[in-house]
Amino acid sequence: MDQLFIEGIEFYGYHGVPDAEQQIGHRYRVDVVLELDMARAGRTDQLEDTVNYGEVARLILQLGTEQPVRLMETLAERFCTAILERFPMVQRVRVRIAKRLPPTGIIVEQAGVEISRERRSRD
Repeated sequence: MDQLFIEGIEFYGYHGVPDAEQQIGHRYRVDVVLELDMARAGRTDQLEDTVNYGEVARLILQLGTEQPVRLMETLAERFCTAILERFPMVQRVRVRIAKRLPPTGIIVEQAGVEISRERRSRD
């Protein structure tokens, strides 16, 4: 399967376990890898034969700045689910979320999660 990737989508979101994190917010960075067959797009040179990475980035930004969640795992799951629902060409998606300078009591540059989800076959 071919891969289309987007690295370094950044937004300011209000996610976290303590209520204070949901009030103060944090900077987040998201990287996305989409697996799909891009052979047709390579032959036709037409955007409709692939996935528009700008639309994917806008979807991540929208979901990341909307309704707060406690866990980055929940946010990553939302991203994967939305991408698979909105872009039927995508067979598998990998999302990596990093919270910049998380409040750990220790100096940490970032902490995060990475998950992969794939389209379920309809046998």
